Amino acid sequence: MPSADLQPIGLHAERAVVPGTTPLIEARKLTKHFPIRPSILAQLLAGRRKRLVRAVDEVDLTIWPGETVGLVGESGCGKTTLGRLLTLLHQPTSGEIYFQGRPLIGDHVLVADEAGQIRRVPYYRLTQIVFQNPYSSLNPRKTVRQILSAPLQARGVKRPTELEAEVRFLMDRVGLNPSHIDRYPHQFSGGQRQRIGIARALAMRPLFVVADEPVSSLDVSIQAQVINLLEELQAEYQLTYLFIAHDLSVIHHISNRVAVMYLGHIVEEGTTDELFAAPRHPYTQALLAAVPVVEKAARRSRILLQGGVPSPIDPPSGCRFHPRCFTKKGKICEQEKPPFFQVGSQRVACWLYDNYPLATAATPSSGLPLQHSTEGQP
Repeated sequence: MPSADLQPIGLHAERAVVPGTTPLIEARKLTKHFPIRPSILAQLLAGRRKRLVRAVDEVDLTIWPGETVGLVGESGCGKTTLGRLLTLLHQPTSGEIYFQGRPLIGDHVLVADEAGQIRRVPYYRLTQIVFQNPYSSLNPRKTVRQILSAPLQARGVKRPTELEAEVRFLMDRVGLNPSHIDRYPHQFSGGQRQRIGIARALAMRPLFVVADEPVSSLDVSIQAQVINLLEELQAEYQLTYLFIAHDLSVIHHISNRVAVMYLGHIVEEGTTDELFAAPRHPYTQALLAAVPVVEKAARRSRILLQGGVPSPIDPPSGCRFHPRCFTKKGKICEQEKPPFFQVGSQRVACWLYDNYPLATAATPSSGLPLQHSTEGQP
């Protein structure tokens, strides 16, 4: 806990009490296509047809207050792009983002403050991101004081004494020595730099944080410390996380729910325990079967997928997994995109489950507080 002389100074940011039936973040048909600039030769060969990288294609995702949703999938499947869309670092090609049940208006959102007044708030004040690479995400020409002061000033903290106190508080809160605020990023280790990145995100007092593979570039011993810090901050400040990772053991540890992504689509979503115990989608089954397990009794039979991942420039029709699927049902998999079917607590986009009812929006994780309190925010 922060020492008594390092308490934060300044007004608390606006906080809305979220009803139990309202998701914090909701993506509806969220899409991001990146245009390709071909060479002159490629233009002559392909004609004038516009080519696109379909990084994220009509993704629906619901995230409830106070939970951690893990997002997994192979490299290049669109995980990072989806995280950046939800923080508006990328502008969507189409689709909508809702915050506390209200659609975004440009880069602003309408929220109700504690007095019940509807206010127009910049979206960046409510959502932040922790980047994957702590070596490239911090400006090497700026001191930690300057790096952490920038979001504080954007939040309205102007006086030098207040900035000093807030920067020192943030450093202390993430486990760094406050006396090191005038050092440069190269004077810190990788784990320490990632803590500075977490402090920078925390400085805005957000409600929602995208953690984009925050421990993948760190040593295993340091990974555990950073994950523990993220969990402590979530409990203390009631944060909501989208946690992106390729390490399924980390996802299993930190997440309440898991969404599995393949080639720009979410193919399965469910509570962590049930999805890991009984994966439904063939891709999820193959993904979990590749995880090394120490206990022999808990090991799954390896599933070897045929061929490589298709190109997101020219993805397959129908179910995008059908060229590699070992349980393909027939022509319907090749011709029609499967909707989500509700299989227990899991939502599965696979024609194998067309005898199950169509899925509705995801429900809150079991045991999570649905009332998003305004007390204890940083």
